[in-house]
Amino acid sequence: MSERIGSIVIEAVTPQIDEGRHPVKRVVGELVRVEADIFKEGHDLLAAAVRWRQLTPVAEATGWTETPMVPLSNDRWAAEFPVARNGRYVFTLEAWPDGYRTWADELTRKVKACVNVHSELLEGAAFLKAAAERAEKAKQPRDAKRLLEAARLFSGDAKEAFTVATEAALLELGSKYADRSIMTRSGRELEVFVDREKAQTSAWYEFFPRSAARGDRHGTFKDAEALLPEVDAMGFDVVYLPPIHPIGTTARKGKNNAPKAQPDDVGSPWAIGSEEGGHKAVHPLLGTLEDFRRFVGRAAEYGMDVALDLAYQCSPDHPYVREHPEWFLHRPDGTIKTAENPPKRYEDIVNFDWLGPNREALWNELKSVVLFWIDQGVTLFRVDNPHTKPVPFWKWLIREVQDVHPEAVFLAEAFTRPKMMKQLAKVGFSQGYTYFTWRNFKDELEAYLTELTQTDVAETLRGNLWPNTPDILPEILQRGGPAAFKLRLALAATLSSSYGIYSGYELCEGHALQGEEYLDSEKYQLVRWDPNRPGNIRAFVAAINRVRRENPALRLYKNLRFYPSDNERVLFYGKSTPDGTNQILIAVSLDPFEPQDATLEVPLEALGIPETEAYEVEELLEKKRLLWTGPSAKVELTPDAPCAIWSVRRFTRKEASFDYFF
Repeated sequence: MSERIGSIVIEAVTPQIDEGRHPVKRVVGELVRVEADIFKEGHDLLAAAVRWRQLTPVAEATGWTETPMVPLSNDRWAAEFPVARNGRYVFTLEAWPDGYRTWADELTRKVKACVNVHSELLEGAAFLKAAAERAEKAKQPRDAKRLLEAARLFSGDAKEAFTVATEAALLELGSKYADRSIMTRSGRELEVFVDREKAQTSAWYEFFPRSAARGDRHGTFKDAEALLPEVDAMGFDVVYLPPIHPIGTTARKGKNNAPKAQPDDVGSPWAIGSEEGGHKAVHPLLGTLEDFRRFVGRAAEYGMDVALDLAYQCSPDHPYVREHPEWFLHRPDGTIKTAENPPKRYEDIVNFDWLGPNREALWNELKSVVLFWIDQGVTLFRVDNPHTKPVPFWKWLIREVQDVHPEAVFLAEAFTRPKMMKQLAKVGFSQGYTYFTWRNFKDELEAYLTELTQTDVAETLRGNLWPNTPDILPEILQRGGPAAFKLRLALAATLSSSYGIYSGYELCEGHALQGEEYLDSEKYQLVRWDPNRPGNIRAFVAAINRVRRENPALRLYKNLRFYPSDNERVLFYGKSTPDGTNQILIAVSLDPFEPQDATLEVPLEALGIPETEAYEVEELLEKKRLLWTGPSAKVELTPDAPCAIWSVRRFTRKEASFDYFF
């Protein structure tokens, strides 16, 4: 026991998920705010710092950088560090007694009490000499010289020594070279995964390229190219394609999910694989791999990313079934087990044996599928039903991919139990589908979106809001007409920084077969969409996306705040940038059938506006400007115009001066 040890307590460190078992998420350019409780016995003054560095990709890996922490209150400390590059970061905390400041504080109190401080000054000189040695080791000779000069003064006049000892510059220098040999470090290194902006902010448009032809034939990638100007005109920045691979013929589904296909039925794209190839092939009727790469390039010219469906399942005709039968689950009679989820029928799909004895080879092959499509220019993946595959697989796969391709974004299509949805986010999914699709009323929307954006859930789960999908035509869209399509789009696009729609939404397609299934579903047949169909809301979609692009506050995720309105059918909320330069208020009617009036409680304090001051609001969809005064405002929303989005601006005020009037 010849060495001294530290006794500082570091606890309640944030941000962290499940005691550091999973990384928190940030976006390039953000600051990571770190807080912790830091304290020790006695009255020593403390110093603390956050140490952080980038781990991946390897080419960007950096050494440790240190950011000092500052005390808040009640032993709580904080610091922020920037994350400027896409990749994985780690951070840890260190704390140590600030010996020199503690000494100077005690010296000051003794001088005020008229205590002889001769011995204390000798102690202070020893502190500075030791600090000078540490400055020399750090190759800072100028600092070492300044510390030694001050130490020598402590042996002279006590009053002069006291003045020098408590100078701000010397206090800072003495702290800079404090003795850290009794430093305490927090537990494990905590991870932060820093995504590119598209992982947080995106507007997705899903369409089937096989339906892109304007005639009766099967569409191609070249036909899909021709749709890109239309998608761009509506303001989307992600084009999402369902599986583009060869489709099996065994147990192929017919129109409207009929168990028996007719000779001309095209089958479900999710029944992947045939003699023509599997997950690394494209359906020959869509074109060639070169055609697909051209499509990706053309989308990029419009500023759009292409997202692919990552569906880890196979048709019985998939080459994997023939080449690697050991990768699949088998029944006692030796037949391969098909996917089952009664009453849904998936006879055209077989599933992998995810955790079987051959999992290593299987997992590596499935990773190679992702890397293959990244090589083709795709870095966004919408993952089909990830909640039916083992969580350890996703944790392994996403980390393996993002360690070399941190730009890869994974969207979890997991309409399942809440805890599983949250777990998938924790193990690496960049975004996730949500229950927004079925939240229609004010209280449930406020409660659910508050949970998603303002609690610890937001550290990992970024909700991507979809009012419809090829699998889901909600009741409100079946019954509410164009007004329902408008209001649900407005909610999805402004409550979250990421949202998406499936094609036909802009045409107000609301015909159902049964339950929430589309009539004549595009999952099983070609569909001819008329982009100019009467009653379409394409202009409204474009206007909403324009407002999103022009207002940075709407591109942020955690800044959603709800405010009171006196009408239960009017939802009122806002978003602001951290610096307050872009402040947005939104009111949306939840009633697709009747007009709704409401008195809104404007959050003047949050906006930084005095109650008696007039301020300007511009309604961004209609581009109309108004003057409001006071904490309340009235709004009238109609089925035709169910949404109002205001930008709030204070008037610039100048002090009266001679120059001002000339």
